[in-house]
Amino acid sequence: MSETSLAAQLAVAKARRGLSVSVCLPARNEEATVGHTVATVRRTLMERVPLVDEVLVIDDGSTDATAEVARWEGAQVFAVDEILPELSRGSGKGNALWKSLYVSNGDLVCWLDADIWNFGSHFVTRLLDPLLHEPATGFVKGYYRRPLFGEPLGGGRVTELMARPALSALFPHLTGFVQPLAGEYAGRRELLEEVPFVEGWGVEVGLLIDLAEQFGIDALAQADLGSRQNRHQSLRELSAMAYAVLVAASRRMLGPEATESLAPGPLVLASVPAPDVRQVPVEERPPAACLHTPAAATSRAVFRADPR
Repeated sequence: MSETSLAAQLAVAKARRGLSVSVCLPARNEEATVGHTVATVRRTLMERVPLVDEVLVIDDGSTDATAEVARWEGAQVFAVDEILPELSRGSGKGNALWKSLYVSNGDLVCWLDADIWNFGSHFVTRLLDPLLHEPATGFVKGYYRRPLFGEPLGGGRVTELMARPALSALFPHLTGFVQPLAGEYAGRRELLEEVPFVEGWGVEVGLLIDLAEQFGIDALAQADLGSRQNRHQSLRELSAMAYAVLVAASRRMLGPEATESLAPGPLVLASVPAPDVRQVPVEERPPAACLHTPAAATSRAVFRADPR
């Protein structure tokens, strides 16, 4: 089936079930790629086929033209600091994802990374397919091949060196997930709002573990997205991501009390003449359902009435 035919079929299924779909992108300094992603979703899945109802970009402190490019291509753009300003600011990718639940409207929420070079509409349609055809499915994780430096495989180094070993040792029932740290996934709002969000790079592994624990592994599915290409960081730069994954998985192995008792210090990387000390976001936001109060509802209505 072609991607266009799949999108049309999914739009019919969405309408039949009376559902709505939000596509959300957390972004920081992604002016080179965010516009193509937003434009592709808008043109192929909103204008050509009524599958997606809104596309949002949560700008996490960009110093480039990320917000302007995304807005020009048709996204609703929110600065992370203007969402829930009465709460602590928070930091990191997971914080932006958590805040996107607060300003989006969809019954189904599809999250995409904003740094994909080869983005196509199939990233969205293949994630939504199980959710629109299988009522028992509540969360869909994308997987793909990860080219690295011209080679067909080799990307996803934190996955190979940290996430897979951690899941094998601590959560072996989740080892079947091909890309546990993939940034492309979709879920039903009623599930997503019932679990905490790690603020930083530990958010993906935290969501995977928590959703499986709370709703059962049979509520989780995977979707083949083909190949994903994005910019790559040095191994040293990836140390912070690996650290965040380690902390998130360790807290979940030790139990809920560990969120308070396990307070890791900064990441220390040996260097000459002095160590490289980095503060890595590992704090956690509570389930978004906790914010369903009259004050939160009033503030949320303001955002929805004036999406900017």
